Amino acid sequence: MYEETVKVINRAGVHARPAALLVQVAKDFTSEIYMERGDDRINGKSIMGVITLGAAYGSEIKIIAEGEDEEAAVKALARLFATKFEEE
Repeated sequence: MYEETVKVINRAGVHARPAALLVQVAKDFTSEIYMERGDDRINGKSIMGVITLGAAYGSEIKIIAEGEDEEAAVKALARLFATKFEEE
């Protein structure tokens, strides 16, 4: 298992477009991918799950992956958060 905590730094938070981008990237990996915010844990390959996480600006999200490409998966998803989902 590999995990990393990221912060939502884009002003709009994780709305439909960033959620779709996260799921699109997550589906490229064979590992099981989860995201946690507080007590909520969702499947990182589910767009509805990502949207319902309600990750607003300033939220901290833990990205967790389990599988053979777990580290690469977490790093790829964390990169999207770091680049503000290429929106700004």
